[in-house]
Amino acid sequence: MFRISMLGLGAMGSRMAANLVKAGHHVTVWNRTAQAAQPLIDAGAIVAPTPKEAARNADFVIAMVRDDRASRDVWLDADTGAVNGMSADAVAIESSTLTPEWVRELGSHLATRALSFLEAPVVGSTPQASAAQLTYLVGGDADTLVRAEPVLKTMGSSVHHVGALGAAALAKLATNTLLGTQVTVLAELIGMLRRSGADAARVLEVIATTPVWSPVAARVSGLMLAGDFTPQFPVELIEKDFGYTLQEVGSDATAPTIAASRGVFRTAMEQGLGDENMTSVVKLFK
Repeated sequence: MFRISMLGLGAMGSRMAANLVKAGHHVTVWNRTAQAAQPLIDAGAIVAPTPKEAARNADFVIAMVRDDRASRDVWLDADTGAVNGMSADAVAIESSTLTPEWVRELGSHLATRALSFLEAPVVGSTPQASAAQLTYLVGGDADTLVRAEPVLKTMGSSVHHVGALGAAALAKLATNTLLGTQVTVLAELIGMLRRSGADAARVLEVIATTPVWSPVAARVSGLMLAGDFTPQFPVELIEKDFGYTLQEVGSDATAPTIAASRGVFRTAMEQGLGDENMTSVVKLFK
C-alpha cells in the first residue's frame, strides 16, 4: 500500500480519494473548504491543513483542482505549496484539466527540484469517478508512469500514455471540446424537433441506429429529454475548457465551430445555468 495525498476534494477529487481509501492506501487529503473532507475522514483518511503538509512523506501527490491558477497555488505557493513538502522519491500527478503551457511550466519547476512528475487528466464524470472507471490520459516519462500506474488503476479502468508533458492536456481539451460541441448541437436539434411538433425522443432513437450516432450522444440526449440537469459536468467548467482550447488555437477565427459552441455555454452562464449540468443548455432552445 502507498502513502497518497489528494489535493482538491471537489466532485471528482473526493470520489477519487474515496476509491484510494477503499483500496487500503494511506490517504491524506487537503481542500480549501475543510468540511468537504469530513466523509473521507470518517472513512479513514487524514486531513492536512495545507498542500505542503499533505504532501509530506507521501509516495504520490495527486492534484484535482479547477484551473491553471488553482494548480499553480496548490503546487507552487511559497508558503503552502505541495512541492515544498514532497520527498525526493515522490511522484507528483496533476489530474486537473489545464492548459498545455501551464503543464509544461509546472514540469519545469518540478524538474529543477529533481521531482518526478506526470500529467494525468481524466475522461469521465462523477459516475465514472465513483465507480473507479475513469480513463487516464498521461503525459510524461514512461518509466514514471510504470511506477504510478497501480495507483491510477485504483481510480480508473484504463491508462493511456499519449506523449511528453503537455500532450495529455491537449488530448483532454480535444476530448472535452468534442463532447461539448456534441452537447450544443444536440440541444439545438432537440429544440428544433420540439418546436416543429415532432416526437424528439423517437427521432433521436432512429438517428441512433445510423453511423452518425456516438455513445455519448445517447447519454447526453437522454438527460436532455428527461430534463435531468443534476451537475456531473457543470456548464461553467466546460466553458472554461473551451476557453483553454481556443487559447491553444490562438483565435476564434481559426476554430469558428469551437468558438460558436463556447458561445452557447457562455450564454447559458449569463442566464444563470453555470452550476447546472452541461446538458442544461437545451433550455436555451425551447
